[in-house]
Amino acid sequence: MKIDVPIASITQVAAKNNDFQRRFMIKSTYANRLFFLMYEELQKSPRAIASENRNRANLGIQAIAHHTLTVLHRSCWGNNCIFKSMTRLGSHTHDNHTAWMTMKNNTSRRAVLQSLIGSAIVIGFDLCNRSWVTSASAASRFESLPPLDGVLYTDNTKLAAVSDDFGHIVHRQPIAVLEPGSISDIIRIIQFVRTYKIKIAARGQGHSTYGQSQVEAGVVINMSTLNQIHSIGADRAIVDPGVVWSQLLQQTLPHSLTPPVLTDYIELSIGGTLSVGGIGGATHRYGVQIDNVLEVQVVTGEGKLETCSKFQNRDLFEAVLGGLGQCGIIVQATIKLIAAATNTRVFLLFYDDLATFTRDQRLLISDQRFNYVEGQVVANDNGGWRYMLEAASFYNSPATPNNNVLLAGLNYIRGTEKIEDKSYFDFLNRLADTVAFLKSIGVWSYPHPWLNLFVPGSVVESFVGEVVSTLTLADTGQGPILLYPVKTNCFHLPLFRVPTEEIVFLFSILRTAAPPEDAVVTRMVSDNRRLFEQNRDLGGYKYSVSTIPFSQDDWQQHFRPVWGKLVSAKRRYDPDNLLTPGQGIF
Repeated sequence: MKIDVPIASITQVAAKNNDFQRRFMIKSTYANRLFFLMYEELQKSPRAIASENRNRANLGIQAIAHHTLTVLHRSCWGNNCIFKSMTRLGSHTHDNHTAWMTMKNNTSRRAVLQSLIGSAIVIGFDLCNRSWVTSASAASRFESLPPLDGVLYTDNTKLAAVSDDFGHIVHRQPIAVLEPGSISDIIRIIQFVRTYKIKIAARGQGHSTYGQSQVEAGVVINMSTLNQIHSIGADRAIVDPGVVWSQLLQQTLPHSLTPPVLTDYIELSIGGTLSVGGIGGATHRYGVQIDNVLEVQVVTGEGKLETCSKFQNRDLFEAVLGGLGQCGIIVQATIKLIAAATNTRVFLLFYDDLATFTRDQRLLISDQRFNYVEGQVVANDNGGWRYMLEAASFYNSPATPNNNVLLAGLNYIRGTEKIEDKSYFDFLNRLADTVAFLKSIGVWSYPHPWLNLFVPGSVVESFVGEVVSTLTLADTGQGPILLYPVKTNCFHLPLFRVPTEEIVFLFSILRTAAPPEDAVVTRMVSDNRRLFEQNRDLGGYKYSVSTIPFSQDDWQQHFRPVWGKLVSAKRRYDPDNLLTPGQGIF
């Protein structure tokens, strides 16, 4: 039997029958429900009578986390299985209440009890040993958790799941995983762990590549359980951070609406991409995803819920969007929506010359004839590399794009172009089949030491040309190589760092370590660092989803000249430096 029940408020239980003649007060709803599950399974009749005391003031309790110590012990004596619950209320309460519950035992009942007690749901924190107390363990003293609508877990399966990410390179094991049932859970758990200086971080889909959302000996908040779309209006949607972009898109398209910018892979969480930026093929028109956020609700490192926008708490707004989780955890976002088309015409145009390729890309983002512009460095059948310009025009039937107008003035290799019509959603979801295939052959679980750089437009041909001149398929693990321009005047958030030029290029080598061996990973990560340093010295930046070893000095240089602003925000909103330590910034 599995019990996934929340820890909630003080509960008073009265059980009256031949075997249960004593009153006993149990601190948590978890203990209350545990009692009833055991009692109903083992003593079908008479039924226990339960009542819940919801008025904490009557009990003289002000703060559960500071006033209650609870111990659950299990011991089996002969044919009697005895559970002891001892509760000590704080200085405003009466003397300790203890109770003994004795149950007649048999083989099936023992199995039920072992299943119940074996659940690894957290019910407190051991003050002496600084470790969690679960329903599967007991401690002499522990500070009880605040009431939660969700569940805090410590079992190995839950911990292992968040000790890894899409990169499969860094592994840091936390001591607990919170699956929140509400925003209030995040507030309470941050306030709780702050007392004991326990680090904490939010995790969405775990698509980071270098341990960014992991916490060694801390708490990971699995944000995927907060996944509701609260409203869709004429120009905006209000969503939870655990909603993935594909989910939002499927809900907005029936209203002929869409988010302005979507990443290539749309199974990422909204909270996750808003913490880093969120770039895509429409960025040359609309900026990154954080540039299309109207408002966010944030829980700070002090456990305070704040609403912020360009017009309210602007310093916090600018500190959390693209802020890598350093000053707060996004718990709700209001996303801008625009009119959506129903169809897409996709153009794949091929080039042998890098300079010609980037010249045409610059032209397309300047005149904005296409809704979507990206590009790739692709393997040439004859060896070496060639360049593929990927552009898309969105339209509504019966009107169709004019190919001659769209392709005018472009210098691609004639006769190699590929043109295809798709639905708007199918185009945006174009990676779904590829991802499913990679999962089916096991490659999706290989290490992914990804490199993502913003290269100044003035040096992109020389820098990228030099890189690809020696790059091999073994260096990439046959992962894709992206290269496309964006306009920096579309970027409005200070912590999203790019070169100062008008046009910069995203250059991404999305490596797969094949074979998945440590030596291959080490070589690829080392190469990432080398290329990062070359680009940095040319005035470039990394996109912070990369697999690049980074020191605190590197981070200071990365955020210069807004480093002082970030430090001030960190001191104000996370003064104990608890949030998102995996980035290694502070």
